[in-house]
Amino acid sequence: MTAHEPLVSVVTPSFNQAHYLETTIRSVLGQDYPRLEYLIVDGGSSDGSVEIIRRYADRLAWWVSEPDRGQADGINKGLRRARGDIVAWLNSDDAYAPGAVRAAVTAFQKHPEAGLVFGNALSSDAEGRPFHALTAGNWGLDALMTFHILTQPAVFMRREVAAAAGFLDDDFHFLLDHRLWLKMAVRAPLVHVPQVWAFARYHAEAKNAAQAGKFGEEALRLARWLATDPAFGEPYHRLKRQVWAAAHRFRARYLLDAGHYRAALAGYLRALLWHPPTALQEAHRMAFAAAGVLGLGAPLRRWYYRRAWGKLPPEALEMGVTNIDAFWKEFPLK
Repeated sequence: MTAHEPLVSVVTPSFNQAHYLETTIRSVLGQDYPRLEYLIVDGGSSDGSVEIIRRYADRLAWWVSEPDRGQADGINKGLRRARGDIVAWLNSDDAYAPGAVRAAVTAFQKHPEAGLVFGNALSSDAEGRPFHALTAGNWGLDALMTFHILTQPAVFMRREVAAAAGFLDDDFHFLLDHRLWLKMAVRAPLVHVPQVWAFARYHAEAKNAAQAGKFGEEALRLARWLATDPAFGEPYHRLKRQVWAAAHRFRARYLLDAGHYRAALAGYLRALLWHPPTALQEAHRMAFAAAGVLGLGAPLRRWYYRRAWGKLPPEALEMGVTNIDAFWKEFPLK
């Protein structure tokens, strides 16, 4: 450890996800970066989560289990208590990849102007098997305004920029992270590192599965906010048609994932009216929505998942992580 290594604070909001929580905790405590403080904010779980947290209490900087006003409130509670120059949150069903924290610190050291750094991620299923690569690009403010979505567990923030942006807004429940990234992006640049930093777990109880349709409504709320907030005046004026096309495309994608084919197709058509090139970036999904309206959605979905998402991604094999639960359970903690 050297004196100039910044302190990194990681916050985990937790509520009744005991089945996944220990993997999350061990993926933080198993990082190879020495100046790391870990805070867990449990919302009053009743499923055994608190007993798991207690087993690791001596390794935590702070933890609490008490009712809160939801995910944003819990995360903000931890972020405001965090002492690190670099902060992040890791939800209680996600996990870090080995070396993620050190890689994020290195990115900030190479880019002192950055307010936020982000890597790539892998989706994993409920049993911990990686099945799909979530690859970002060199995205900045324009990309965020047109709904290029950062995979949240692969994001690390400079605390002073996140604080200046006001942390998370508790009136958003589905795109609360994307709203924060936007507020940070008007204050400082973003930097992408093309390396897997996290695993985002996809399971039946996750918000992106259980409440998929509601994500799109918040995308439209975000578009309305971008249209009225003076901080985004110049880029919004330049990107107005792309912003609205991307918001409708984003909504359509989540409706499609939820199996609402007719509503999804209508959303893609609205996106086409706003800005055809933006809408046609998901031409294959538009065709899928049309097929669903014709009653072919279920067999096409089965075929697609078998073909495209049935194998371990090469990135997982390169890291030697074929199951995140098994990997972190067996990983020796110092």
